[in-house]
Amino acid sequence: MTQYEKLKEGRVVPEGIEIPQGKRKLSYRLLEILPFFLSVLLVALLFIFSLIHPVLGSIYLLLMTAATLVKAFGVAYRTIQGYNTVTKAERVDWHKRVAELANAHEMYERYKGEASDEYGFREHIYNLKAMAAEPKDYPAPTKIYHAVLVMAYNEGIDILAPSIQAVADNTFDAKKVILVLGYEERGGEKMEETAKALKKRFRGVFYDFLLVKHPDGLKGEIVGKGPNLCYAGQATYDYVVKKKIPVENVMVTSLDADNKMSPNYLDAVTYAFITHKNRQNVSYQPVAIFTNNIWEASAPMRVIALSNSFFNVISTVRPHVLRNFASHSQPLLALNEMNYWSKRTIVEDGHQYWRSLFHFRGRYDVVPIRVTIGQDAVMGDGPIDTLKAQFVQLRRWDYGASDVAYVGVKLFSKKYRKMKFSELFPKFMRLLDGHVMLAVMAPIVAFGGWVPMLLNQGSRFAVAFTLPVVVGWIQTFAMVGLIATIWTSMKMLPPRPAGYSKKRTLLMVVQWVLMPVVALVYQSAAAFYAQFRLATGNYMEKFDVTKKVRKS
Repeated sequence: MTQYEKLKEGRVVPEGIEIPQGKRKLSYRLLEILPFFLSVLLVALLFIFSLIHPVLGSIYLLLMTAATLVKAFGVAYRTIQGYNTVTKAERVDWHKRVAELANAHEMYERYKGEASDEYGFREHIYNLKAMAAEPKDYPAPTKIYHAVLVMAYNEGIDILAPSIQAVADNTFDAKKVILVLGYEERGGEKMEETAKALKKRFRGVFYDFLLVKHPDGLKGEIVGKGPNLCYAGQATYDYVVKKKIPVENVMVTSLDADNKMSPNYLDAVTYAFITHKNRQNVSYQPVAIFTNNIWEASAPMRVIALSNSFFNVISTVRPHVLRNFASHSQPLLALNEMNYWSKRTIVEDGHQYWRSLFHFRGRYDVVPIRVTIGQDAVMGDGPIDTLKAQFVQLRRWDYGASDVAYVGVKLFSKKYRKMKFSELFPKFMRLLDGHVMLAVMAPIVAFGGWVPMLLNQGSRFAVAFTLPVVVGWIQTFAMVGLIATIWTSMKMLPPRPAGYSKKRTLLMVVQWVLMPVVALVYQSAAAFYAQFRLATGNYMEKFDVTKKVRKS
C-alpha cells in the first residue's frame, strides 16, 4: 500500500500525538481556557488591587513594569548577540566544511592546534576528530540528499520563482536536491498552470522537480498548510523509496511560497545533520527574517516584521527556548515514522516541536542553524487590506496557545507524557508564560499607571498620583533597549533598492515611534483574540493564507 493510499484511508497516526477533534474532555477544555483566563486575570488584578488599596495596586504595577524594563535590556543584549552570531555564521564557507568532513582524518591533522575566531571553528576541529576516530558512526557527506518542499496555494510565478531560484543558487549540489512543489487543488486552474510553468522553467536544474497536488476535502483534515505539507511529504517518501535513495540520508526542508533561503543554508543543515549523534531525532531551525520586501512595506508592517525578526534572532542564541517556526528541516525517516505534520492545526510549524517531542519520548531537540531564510513582510492591495492581513497573520500565530492544552494533558498523564515530569514542566510553563505575557504586558504598561489614581480620587496616598510619572521614567530607561534594537534593525536591512532616496532610510528609524501602538493594536489584541476563540470553543480550523504582494 502506498503512502497515498494510506492517506486517503485516513491513516492512523502514532498513539497520543494527535490533537483531538470534536468534543474535548473536561480536562482538555479547562486547559484551553487557561491562557485567556490568566491573561484577563493579570489585567483585572491591577483594578482589584487598586480598589483594595492604592499602594497595593501601585506595587503590582511597578513589579509588572519593572519586569518589562528587565526584559527590554535582555532583549537588547540578546538581539545584538544574536545578530553578531548570525552574521559570523553567514560568513562561514559551509560547503568547504562539509567537504572537509569527507576527509576527516587528514583535515584534523592539518587543523589541530590552530586557532581561529571563525564561527564554530573549534567545534569543527572536534567534529573532525570524532569522525576520524569513528567514521562508521557518521554518514558520508556525498550520500546526503535534500528534499525541499515549497508550499503554494494560489501564488503566482513572481512569488514562487525567486524562492525556487534561491534553492537552485545554494552552494549545495542542486543535483542532489529534490524540489517538491506542493500546491492546493483549491488553488484552481491558474495554480495548476503556474506549477507546470515552474517545472518547465527549472527543468534539469535539480535531481527532480515534483509536482504534488493536494486534493481538497480529504478525511480528517482542516483547510490549511499542514495537510498540504503532509501530502507532499508522503509523496516525497514514495519517490525516494522508488528511486532507491536511502531514506535515512534525506533531509526535508519546508518552505512557504515567499521564502528565500540563504545560499549556504543547505550546506549548513548538511553539516549539522552529519555531525549530530542523535541526528534523526532532531529538527534543524534556521533564522527567519521578514526583510524580503521590507523597503516596500508600510511603516507599521515594517515595525512588526522587524520585531518578529528580532524574536527569531534572539531565539537562535537561546537553544533551550528554540522551537520550530515557519521554515525548518527534519529528517525524512523521522517524518515518515511520525506521519509528518499535524493535519488538525493551523500552527503546524510550532506544533511540530511538541508533536516530535512526545513521539520521541522526550529524546528530541531543535538545533539552531544560524543562517537566514528571508520572508515577506505583510503587504496587501491597499492600506486597509494590509492592516487587516497583518492582524489575520498574527492571530494565526498566536493561536499557538492551543498547544497549552495539548502539552498540559500530557504533562499530567503518565500514559501520554512519555518523559520525565521535571523535564516537561519547565517547557510547559515557558509556553504558557509566553502566550499570556504577549497579551497583557502592552496594555498594563501603556495604561496601568493611571488606574490607581483614577480609582482612588481624593486618596491621601501620593503614590497613586505620582505613579504615571514613575512609569514614564521606567519607560524612558527602557528606551535604551529600543535604541539598541533600532541600531540592529538598520544593520539587518538589505541594500536600499534603486528608486528610494535617503529619506526612506530616515523613515526606517522614525517608524519606531509606532511601536507602542503596534504592540497594543496588533500583538496584544491578536493574542487576546486567539485566546478568546480557544476559550469559547470557537476553534480556528481554517488557515487564512496571507496574500503575497510584490511591488514592481
